[in-house]
Amino acid sequence: MSQSPLNLPRIILQDIWQHKWLLLLSIIVMINAVGVVYTSHISRKLTSKWDQLLQEQDRLDIEWRNLLLEEQSLSEHSRVTRIATKNLNMARPLPKEEVVVRAQ
Repeated sequence: MSQSPLNLPRIILQDIWQHKWLLLLSIIVMINAVGVVYTSHISRKLTSKWDQLLQEQDRLDIEWRNLLLEEQSLSEHSRVTRIATKNLNMARPLPKEEVVVRAQ
């Protein structure tokens, strides 16, 4: 009995060629799986960025409210009067010194 040497690579290629549709479908499934992983990665990155932007918006909103409060406190009539009197040596004019100007 003489046995011919088996050509293993040739046998593997013949088997793959017989099941080419199965191989093609397997490759498509793998490509689809990589696409799903990539899409979910991008989605998570965008969600993380969205959360960061919302936190930044909240921080800026709080800062804006604080600046409005500071502006209101700095523009109070009593404070302006006190600074005008002390720092600028201003005083309220007497009624006889007042001049009324009318625009026509």
